Parts: sequence; structure tokens; C-alpha cells
Amino acid sequence: MNTAEDALIDALPLGSVPAPERGRVEAIAGGRLVVRTPGLVEVHDREDFLAGTPAGARAVLRTQEPERAVPTPDGGFVVAGASSVRALDAGGSPRWELAHDRWHGDRAHSVPAVSPDGRLVSVVVPRLEPEKEKAALVYDLEPGRAYTWDELLVLDAATGAVLGRRQIRSLASAAVASWGADGEALVVSCWTAWQSWSTWWAEPRADGPHLTGGAWMHALAGFLPGGRMLTQRYAEYLFPDDDRDELAVYDLHSGEQAALVDLRELAVDPENDEFFSAEVLDGRRVLVPGRVHPAPGVAELRHWLLAADTLRPLGQLNYPVPVGEDVTALGDGTWLTRDGDRLHRWAPGHTGSGGVDDR
Repeated sequence: MNTAEDALIDALPLGSVPAPERGRVEAIAGGRLVVRTPGLVEVHDREDFLAGTPAGARAVLRTQEPERAVPTPDGGFVVAGASSVRALDAGGSPRWELAHDRWHGDRAHSVPAVSPDGRLVSVVVPRLEPEKEKAALVYDLEPGRAYTWDELLVLDAATGAVLGRRQIRSLASAAVASWGADGEALVVSCWTAWQSWSTWWAEPRADGPHLTGGAWMHALAGFLPGGRMLTQRYAEYLFPDDDRDELAVYDLHSGEQAALVDLRELAVDPENDEFFSAEVLDGRRVLVPGRVHPAPGVAELRHWLLAADTLRPLGQLNYPVPVGEDVTALGDGTWLTRDGDRLHRWAPGHTGSGGVDDR
């Protein structure tokens, strides 16, 4: 069958470098890469790192297991812990620390986010409820620990002062906040046990973040041009009659859904195939990796390209080396995959097998 998703799109190699041992690589604004290995966060110049230039890290932070750290544009870090959020300057000296109620499980559940201009920090924090009968969650593993719904905070990055707060209907075991490239939209995705992901988007205003939309069972996957965002829904086996992998595009201003695709369109065996993530390559293309089962007992990793505006499948990527499920989109239409101890950089090439070239 020669449908668009079956067309082969050559992945053009742009070079490779050694991969960090037991670590992962993330692309962030300002032409930088974050390399995370156990107990260590490093920030590198992207092009120097991918060229193999031994320039060394721009910034380095040693972390403890319960912490979640993100870099700031000026070389510092914001670190979320089990009961506080703190900021460090480029020299590692403390800037500020904001205490909050302790997360259940005594580890940081929220990854903070710094606005593109470096002026604001957003983070999700828990709220203890002293009256047990009013609690949304009673944490039985820690007696006397009961919670109401979490709060989304917006902080002054220079001082740690709380500039605004908004309660969200979440009891997060994982929370990720993200800012749009222009800083006009703040999106937070929270995973709550037995309730899947919930995502809210907000406008940061003088009196705090104003929620302008939301989606249940969808997590933020990335931002698209024109004030839009990409979300992914995962089949988590919570509700057998309403459980599926899908992608959606939402307009952050109107809150309306602009595109939707059921990833069963890519599946060989819809009952068993898995789709791990969706990576925005640029304003035109989205990459979706997945594990498919073309025969009983056989699993294959495949990557597809989709049109970013409609989520229409464009074809399957054809690589000259093995690839895994981990993909790092670099924001310029290129991306990284890992093969053993090497990181490979790719660009989309010509489409074969009767498909249409989308370059």
C-alpha cells in the first residue's frame, strides 16, 4: 500500500559526536544544549558541541536526586526541590529561595520554566490542606499529609517575589511549565495519578496568570508558529473505551482545536504499537517516533514526519543507521538521534516510494 505514511523520506546525515554516557540532551533557546547526566547539568553552545569542539560547558550545576534544574539565559540556574524553589547566579551563588509546602513523596514534582527574556519563572507547587475532610488528596504513606489543588506560580527571576498565582485542578506527580517563544503564553502540563495529563494555557498579566484554555488527557509537546501549540495524548489504559494515542494542535488565543490526528493511522498493530513523543522540528514538520509490531514477537522502531499545520502524515523516515525512541529537535528543522555511543544529526531529504517532497 503506497499511502503517504508509507512513503520513505531519506534522513540526511549532518555529522555525529560522542553521546553523553547515561545522559540525555535537550535543546534550549539561545543556541544552547543542555546535557543531563546523573547528578550533573551542563549547558553547551549547540554548534560547538555538535562540531565536537572542546570548548567546555558554558555553565555547570551539580544536583541532588530530588531536584529539578533548568538554566537561565544569563548562565545561572533555577532549581526546584521537595519544599522550595531557588535560583543561583552564573557563579553558583544563591540569588533567592522561596519555600513552599512539601511535595508528597519528598521529591520535586515540578520542572520550573524561565521566560524567554529571563525576567520570569513559572513553577507548580503543592498546597497542604489542614482540614482533612476538605482535602482533595490524603497521602496515606505520610500520616498527617493532606493536599488541596496545586498552584501555578509566576515569580520575579531576579528576586523570587511571587508576582501571581493561580490554582489549577491538579495533584501532580509530574508537572512541566513552558513559555512560548514570544513570552506571551505560559503552558503547564500536569500528570495526576489515575487522571492522566491535564494541560492549561495562560496569559501572564500584572495580577497573575489568567487561564485562557485547557485540555484533558493531553500533554504539551511543543509550540508552533502563529500562537499555536502541539499536544500529545497517550494510551494509558485508564478508560478502555476512550484510550488512544493522538496529536492535537490548539490555538492559544481562542482555545480552539485546530487539528487532530489519531496515531492509529501510523500503526501496524493498533492494539500494541506505542508512540513515545512528538517533536516540533520547525514551523512545517513534526517528527513522531514509535515502536510498531509488524509480526508477532517482533518490534521495530520507526520515525514519521507529519505536516505541522494539519498533522497529515508525510512519510516514514529512512535512516542509514539504527535509531531509538529518543529524539532531540534542534528547532531549525534538524534533529538528533542516538545509536549506541554516538549522537547523529539529521535533516529531511527527498521523499521516495511515490511520496511528495515536503522540503
